[in-house]
Amino acid sequence: MITAEKIEESLARIRPYLEVDGGDVQLVRLAEEGIVEVRLLGSCQGCPMSLMTLRAGVERALMREHPDVRRVEQVR
Repeated sequence: MITAEKIEESLARIRPYLEVDGGDVQLVRLAEEGIVEVRLLGSCQGCPMSLMTLRAGVERALMREHPDVRRVEQVR
């Protein structure tokens, strides 16, 4: 079972890669059925590559570490 604490630990490992370019990621909530809602911050907010960062970076990393995660969604 996934918990907010476990997701936060995983995001802490991803965060340095985002911070290099002035960005960050924040856990908003764990929704039902394995959906993780996050908010991209800093330079990631308006970046045209933010969807790729979300899918290829954040989502892939979370799904690899937590098989219960089905999808990661960005909220504003």
